Amino acid sequence: MPSLNMVLAQAMLGLNVGIFYAMLSLGLAVIFGLLGVINFAHGAFYMLGAFLALIGYSYLSVWLGIDGFGFGFWAALIIVPIVVAIIGMIIERLLLRRLYGQDPIYGLLLTFGVALIMQGLFTNYFSVAGTPYPGKPESLGGAINLGFMYFPTYRLFSIVLSIVVCLATWFVIERTRLGSTLRAGVENPQLTQAFGINVPRMITLTFGFGVGLAGLAGVLAAPIYSVSPLMGADLIVVVFAVVVIGGMGSIMGAIVTGLALGLIQGLTKVVYPPAANTVIFFIMVAVLLIRPAGLFGKHEKG
Repeated sequence: MPSLNMVLAQAMLGLNVGIFYAMLSLGLAVIFGLLGVINFAHGAFYMLGAFLALIGYSYLSVWLGIDGFGFGFWAALIIVPIVVAIIGMIIERLLLRRLYGQDPIYGLLLTFGVALIMQGLFTNYFSVAGTPYPGKPESLGGAINLGFMYFPTYRLFSIVLSIVVCLATWFVIERTRLGSTLRAGVENPQLTQAFGINVPRMITLTFGFGVGLAGLAGVLAAPIYSVSPLMGADLIVVVFAVVVIGGMGSIMGAIVTGLALGLIQGLTKVVYPPAANTVIFFIMVAVLLIRPAGLFGKHEKG
């Protein structure tokens, strides 16, 4: 019988995994909910964010031949999501825009191809086994006594920051005029354009924001996990399951489901460890049988 301290400790570790599920599924939900695109390259953008943080800290000065030229973790939190967002916007303008209005399967196949290209490029230059990120700031070192365990300070920081980012994203999209404009631009682009709003630019910025969230998650994950070309591919299937359970396109569904499934996965390791990697998919099957639209999704009428 596991002790209460062990259960609470696994719950915290599960929550730490859940915040990455939440941030990645949130980006997917934003892109699908507002643009109708199933972005299978989302895991690759997560991997790209981690690698850009690693390159900025460990390789940039060597490649450019300039001593001391690069950036650490705090700068990466700002620079990397912006760079990833710009790359995403370029891909949207050059490739995805041609597929709007077509069957979503075409967007999925295109982004799957983009993911394979990005993964292949980094595999050629970096070890598949993973490269440690050495740039974790000293101020986030050590551990905090939670009473039932000593929890790493950095992991607690990543949990708090991720939850703040997720809730801020939900608030902007669901409770502000900007969010209303975004939804209006998707539902009736002609009418929105008539009010002087540049809908294509708004769509591009929305896609960039969604993949920028993946880049931010990659930066936060770099000090915890080894930075590997396969880190996004290993996670994207689970993240898609989170989105399906929460409801395709549901912002709050992505956040709540991601955190909840991380907790469930962590607690499963206490009760029955062999099922920890598959429990999410059992839950997905059960949810689809009972509520095909997902826990927070809306059923279509008619």
